[in-house]
Amino acid sequence: MSLFEDTYLTIEEPSEGLFRDKGSKFVAYAYPIKEEATLKDILVELKTLHPKARHHCWAYRLTPDRSVFRLNDDGEPSGTAGRPILNMLLSKDVTNVLVVVVRYFGGTLLGVPGLINAYKTATQEALQAAKIVEKTVNDIYRITFDYVQMNDVMRLVKEENLSVLKQEFDNDCFMDVEVRKLHVNQVIGKLDKIAGVQYAYLYTL
Repeated sequence: MSLFEDTYLTIEEPSEGLFRDKGSKFVAYAYPIKEEATLKDILVELKTLHPKARHHCWAYRLTPDRSVFRLNDDGEPSGTAGRPILNMLLSKDVTNVLVVVVRYFGGTLLGVPGLINAYKTATQEALQAAKIVEKTVNDIYRITFDYVQMNDVMRLVKEENLSVLKQEFDNDCFMDVEVRKLHVNQVIGKLDKIAGVQYAYLYTL
């Protein structure tokens, strides 16, 4: 991602989609996620919700630069489930999204083309039902300063319209702020002009 591409598309909240073919039912669940650790809990929840389903296939994309992805066919023929789910995420250009498709087998084999179409269409239905939103890539910085510098720091936060995630005001004060990647150099330039203020990069959202 270049400095000037600091936005990405994701979904605002969970959504569902449904596709049926020859008695088989494919229920797709799309979730906004930030980290892989969320996957395990969601799979446990869906397996509890659908104990008689034959397969729970999934794919996800993570990180604003869309570089992290994984997929799982969960017993379906290789390339017929996780890959079509992932391809739909690629097609919609969304990231920080997990889609799990739960399949109930209807007794009739669908064949490879039928399975690919079913997992693709169920995923498409879930993503069409979702609200796709554009988010900015933001770096989180911790600003540390003495109490006497609070007015200067607060003025900067207001001028740059920064979101404050955490703050503590004592003799030694700090604020964790969210800075849009595109504006980082501008904000740091202003911080450098406030005597005695220090800052450190924490992580990227």
